[in-house]
Formats: sequence, C-alpha cells, structure tokens
Amino acid sequence: MEKVNTRHSILRLLLISIVVLFSFSQNLLAQDEAAPADQEESADAKAAASSAGGDAAKGKELFNSLCASCHKRYKRSTGPALNGVTSRHDKDWLYRWVKNSQALIAAGDAEAVAIYEEFNETAMTPFPQLSNEDIDNILAYVEQPKPEPTANVQANAGGGESSGGGVSSDIILGVLAFVLLLLVVVLVLVNKTLNRFAAASGVQVQEKESRKPIWKAFVENQFLVIVTAVFLLLAGGYFVYGYLMQVGVDQGYAPVQPIHYSHRIHAGDNEIECKYCHSSARVSKTSGVPSLNVCMNCHKSISEVADASSPNTSVTEEYSKEFYDGEIAKLYDAVGWDPSTQSYTGESKPVKWVRIHNLPDFAYFNHSQHVSVAGVMCQECHGPVEEMEIMRQYAPLTMGWCINCHRKTNVKMEGNEYYEKIHDELSKKYGVETLTAAQMGATECGKCHY
Repeated sequence: MEKVNTRHSILRLLLISIVVLFSFSQNLLAQDEAAPADQEESADAKAAASSAGGDAAKGKELFNSLCASCHKRYKRSTGPALNGVTSRHDKDWLYRWVKNSQALIAAGDAEAVAIYEEFNETAMTPFPQLSNEDIDNILAYVEQPKPEPTANVQANAGGGESSGGGVSSDIILGVLAFVLLLLVVVLVLVNKTLNRFAAASGVQVQEKESRKPIWKAFVENQFLVIVTAVFLLLAGGYFVYGYLMQVGVDQGYAPVQPIHYSHRIHAGDNEIECKYCHSSARVSKTSGVPSLNVCMNCHKSISEVADASSPNTSVTEEYSKEFYDGEIAKLYDAVGWDPSTQSYTGESKPVKWVRIHNLPDFAYFNHSQHVSVAGVMCQECHGPVEEMEIMRQYAPLTMGWCINCHRKTNVKMEGNEYYEKIHDELSKKYGVETLTAAQMGATECGKCHY
C-alpha cells in the first residue's frame, strides 16, 4: 500500500494570498489619501486695488510695521478695529487723523475727541511721513473682508468615499475580504475531498512520529540548564540595576499645563530671550515662574496667534490657530482682562502651573552662579527649548551628569575678576592655562551637599 506525506500546501497558499491582498489594499489606500487639497487664492497677496483705492499688498507691509502693535483689522485692541473705517469716517479726515491725530483733538474736532475719550485718552502715534497713497494702501488692506475659517482636510479614518469621487476604499476592502474568505472555504473543501479520495483509494497518509517534548529534553540536558540559569541571573541583575538607577530620574517628563505655552513660538519664532520671562535666573537660585503680568506685557495687544505661527506642519494637527487663540483666552480669563474694553475686570484666578524640573532637597543648585558667573547658556541644561512645543525635562539632572559637565567645562575668565586670583594659583599648580570647573573645586561634596 502506497504511503504519501501530507504537505502544508494549503497553509502556504493561504499565507501567500493574505500577503498579496494586504499589499494590494495598502496601495489602494495610499492612492486614495493622495487626493490634492483645494487651494485658495490669498486675499493678502493680491495687488489689485480694493474699495479704498490702494494696493493691499503694500498696505499689509505698512500695517504690520506701523499699525499692528495697537490695531487689528477685525477686532478691537489698544485702538479700534480698522475694518469698515472708511464707512465710518471721511477719507480726508482719515488722512489728517493718521498724520497727526493730536492736532485734530486740539482743534476740537468732534470725531477725534470722541475716539480719544472712548479709548481712555490714549494718544495715537502720529505718522507725518506717510503719504496719502500710503494711507490708501493701508486702508485697502484693512478693508478686505474677513476670510472665512477653512476646515482642515483630513483623511476619512472611519471610512467613506474618497475625495476623488471614485469607489470607496471600504468597498474595495470588503470585496477583497470576501474573496479571501471564499478562497479559504475552497481550500478547506479541497483538503477534505483529497482526504476522502485517499481513503477510498486505499492510500495511507503518513502520520507524524511522536517526539519527546522539548521541555523534557531541555530538563535532561544539565549543561543547557546551567547556561540558561546563569544567563537569566545576569539578565535579571542588569534590568534590576537599570530600573533602580532610573528611580527619581524624570528625563522626558512633559506634563500638561493648565494654559498651553509654546516655547517654539515664543523662544523660536519670536526669538524672545529666555531671561525676559525667567528674569530671576540672573540673580537668584531659581529661575522663577513668570507672573501673568509678564505675559500681558505683550498679550494686551496680541489676542490671537499669527498666521505664520499656526498651524505648523512640524507639530501635530492638534495645534491649530483656534487652539492657540483659545489658550490666549484662558490667559485673559485668569488675569481678568476684557479685550473688548481693553481693561481689567478686577477678577483674577490663580494658574496652577505644573513644575517640570525639580532637584532633590539635598542637592543645591544656583541659577545665577551658572547663568551670570559661568555664562552657561540655557540650552546646555534645558535642551533646544526654541524647538519645543511642549516643554519637557531634556537632561537627566543626575549627579553623574552634573559631575561630567564640571569635568569638561572650562571656567569662564573673560571679565570675571571673581576667579582671577584662585585661577592663577591653580593653573600653576596643575600646569595648565585654563581650568575646568572640577579643578576649581566644583566636584567637592560640600559644593552641592551641605
């Protein structure tokens, strides 16, 4: 009687079919997601004359350089919203007002006095250097209609028809799944038919020989048992040591703050100096948490994020213009600022900031010693903060990390008379021209622990 071996051809065919169908479906999805987004013509880029009779593109440049600090086009700020100003005032009057508003007020002009009193008698900066044509260009820019918010074009994660108007990707995937299921059923039926045909023909199917279980063979081999035990002990000790060395190390810690603050926009795009907000880092042990009045130095006039800063493709789509504007609104609510009247309501709320960098109580660190005396840049310890959307702990802040820095960092001597005498004596002792912080005693225990 003939014996035959049962091959795993059915399973192999099934796996090959799954791989082919999966690759095909991925190609279809990639093509669906490549649909181009609709492009809108920017109104700011048009150089055509507007209703005010000027060049809006040139007017935008003048507005951003001269007017944007006090005025917004569609919202009240330090001054009134400028959109619609040509319908509220005569153009000749606007020329005189922009060039010298104080002269109109002093002359008793009713419109000028009313605006002056409405805005808390805040004098507008005169711009006698502007020509009538320049003012027309500015008016052309501010009189442009407010653009409607555009919805973000996102791929349909849950399914639906593609933007190209073709067959839905869900339908294609459904058809492929049905074909795969049909193929599985056919292969199972073919397998059963072949087995019945072999039984009817008297063909004996060779059965697999029983083998000793692998665990039993492993236990009987003493050499493998010893080697495995030693390996597990070493691996366990390695991971336990690694875990214990991470206790108290919060590198990468990035908590969610009650008001989102983007270092990428402030320190990066706007190039605000770190010590403008963290001013106590120059003279104090701590860098300090900026008070909200520091924020309001700028945000009295900045109630919404600039289009150039958001949205940004380098961060996730979560950080849209609406998101940033909402966070500025949270700041206004905390300090009690009413942007419509440009005044404080007197009702303020505390902001519970979450601390990110926190050394143990037994470790002493002085910011002024490093910032003012040593001249260490903030990025040395805090990383590229100008690129961080969410502030995180960049360095491990461990004892070894600090000591390594002291060992490789030379003491700054330019204009630093504090260390001049001791530097001269120690440089002769060690026979070097420049000393590291460690050679100056920065690795002594009492420097950081006392």
